[in-house]
Amino acid sequence: MERNLVFPRSVRYLLAVAEHHSFTRAAEVLCVSQPTLSQQIKQLEDLLGVQLLDRSGRTVRLTAAGDVYLHYARRALGELNAATRAIHELQDLSRGSLRLGMTPITDFLTTPLLEQFNARYPGITVSTLEMPQNDIKEALAADRVDIGIAFSSLSTEESSDDIDSHILFIETLSLAVGEDHPLAGQHGPLSKHALEQVPLVLFNTDYALRRHIDLYCLEHGIMPPIAMEATSLSVIVEIVRLGRLATILPVTIACSQHGLHSIPLLPELPRHTITLICRKGSHKSPACQAFAELAAEWTTSRCQVKPTSHRYRPCPLADACARAGCPEGMCDASVIAADAETDGPAAVADEPAGAKLARLKPTRKATA
Repeated sequence: MERNLVFPRSVRYLLAVAEHHSFTRAAEVLCVSQPTLSQQIKQLEDLLGVQLLDRSGRTVRLTAAGDVYLHYARRALGELNAATRAIHELQDLSRGSLRLGMTPITDFLTTPLLEQFNARYPGITVSTLEMPQNDIKEALAADRVDIGIAFSSLSTEESSDDIDSHILFIETLSLAVGEDHPLAGQHGPLSKHALEQVPLVLFNTDYALRRHIDLYCLEHGIMPPIAMEATSLSVIVEIVRLGRLATILPVTIACSQHGLHSIPLLPELPRHTITLICRKGSHKSPACQAFAELAAEWTTSRCQVKPTSHRYRPCPLADACARAGCPEGMCDASVIAADAETDGPAAVADEPAGAKLARLKPTRKATA
């Protein structure tokens, strides 16, 4: 009790008597005289105009009024303790919690950021909640998450009166195939007409990436065959890795996954932003503020494409990214397009997919 000096002394004394069912025992625990304890509780009863303790039996018990009063007193004590913890968090970030809403795509792309945050603030517990993007915004509004990481098309991104946003970095999308896929030897861009003959596995329409892909297809008048839908990025990657189906993913993911091959598309898919979002005007906890500050630091040093040594083939965009310097994690589309032209004539990109698959498949076997 002594740790909560801001709590009224008379209420602390009442809590002790209710806990020990004895004035004598409560006075011993509190290190005060019994008359002093009795006097403080009597003053509280006089102030409220009700009797809080039944003193008639061998043990002291709460009256009905005392039971109701103590219910609210304990709740108030809990709030004061929470306020004390919040002050401690504000001072040194030694403890606390952060609820983070993420999509499957942003979950993968920002894993290094989460690792860095945990290394810097090991006392803060981070709870990541994976959900569709619209659900993240609803969760922010309902205070179920503190901060979210969204995945939005630059061409469709809209400002909101309820959401504050800060762009972390920009991602380029590409077709991704497994090493046994007939297109795995493709280095130049694939035309939109060739894409129509490539069976795909995609996220379902609840997810922002899928809606942006559908909009791209609608704008360019194409209808690629969608053989499978999923809600898990790991499921999509494993299916693509098996070799029969392709998918559309951020280049960073396609280039970092073992056994996947990234192929640019013409026309280029819209670029996407990875954005930190939070509820406008809401209180930002110290943990939330620290995460936003670290995210800004991490973004400035992040390189979008980092080919890994265990890949069977280098990513076709890796050299372009290296020459472009990946400023602030962004891949230069003009450099990528220039590489696409040097890798093969434009006529190859427009070659019918059936002929292309037949032409590339023998080459794939020869290099396996």
